[in-house]
Amino acid sequence: MTGLERTISFLKGDSVDRPPFHPIIMRWAAKYAGIKYRDFCLDPFSKCRAMILSAQDFNIDWVTVMSDPWAEASAFGIQVEYPENSLPIDKGGHFPDAKTASRLKHYNPLENTRCSNRLTEIREFRKNVENELFVVGWVEGPIAEYVDLRRASDASVDFFLEPEAVEKTMDIIVESAMDFISLQVKAGAHCIGIGDAFCSQIGPELYNQFAFSRQKALVDHIHSEGALAKLHICGNTESILNDMILTGADIIDIDHLVPSMKRFVPLLNRYQVFSGKADPVTIIQEGNEDIITQTVVNDAREANDRCIISAGCEITPGTSVENMTAFSLAGNKSIGII
Repeated sequence: MTGLERTISFLKGDSVDRPPFHPIIMRWAAKYAGIKYRDFCLDPFSKCRAMILSAQDFNIDWVTVMSDPWAEASAFGIQVEYPENSLPIDKGGHFPDAKTASRLKHYNPLENTRCSNRLTEIREFRKNVENELFVVGWVEGPIAEYVDLRRASDASVDFFLEPEAVEKTMDIIVESAMDFISLQVKAGAHCIGIGDAFCSQIGPELYNQFAFSRQKALVDHIHSEGALAKLHICGNTESILNDMILTGADIIDIDHLVPSMKRFVPLLNRYQVFSGKADPVTIIQEGNEDIITQTVVNDAREANDRCIISAGCEITPGTSVENMTAFSLAGNKSIGII
């Protein structure tokens, strides 16, 4: 089976030769391919080369446009610095208050380099892997993007003191994301990921007030465009996981900080699956073959075999080739092929 066929069949509940393998590789992929991280973020062809090489060498079933959360933020006016070989740095341009943020203007993805690069990446993936791999585009969710625009501490205060202004801003963020989603699907993405990491920090009440309906609207829009949806929220999402499932996202990422997936499995609809949830540091980076394999087996059992193999978040650049190989093979071992 190809990575695309394996992923689609798995989501449909059909039999597969092994579970799909979807590790989040960004800094790891750049390092493995010998590419500076600045180039990975800013040069579509460097990113695609690194992602495809990693997929081919480690039997990875997907490729993604993920590298950092600043593409849309830069389109909204945030200033970002890109060091040669480390993570991008937020350098300013934030809105001074919630009311100013509520006057946010829609951006045109075709007129912003970071956003148009994402479209180029999707087209390049489709050109080079045809229908071999599951191609995933990306947008930032309403909470994450608002935090990018206002900084975490100021945004957190806004949630309590300026909720109407916050909601107005988030509506613009979502409308802009929908336009960007449509362009990514048109470019060839099979799936669109929604990254809304800060949601795990605000609790279920604020999540339902600000995020749930907007995430669901993004998922509904992705589905209306004929693509699949993936929802990624880092951290312990146990208190909001039921609602994450109710967004209708086809793939729901689970971080290692979530104690167990088991009681949430009955809440999944027929075509929904989890993805996760190995600890990328203590298990994937610092573990050994036996530990990695047992973790994958345990996660599969916990999710009643409805879990794409992945870590809870990004694979660290310090992860060895040997451990990534063990991670890749663990899926076969979890179903007794090896």
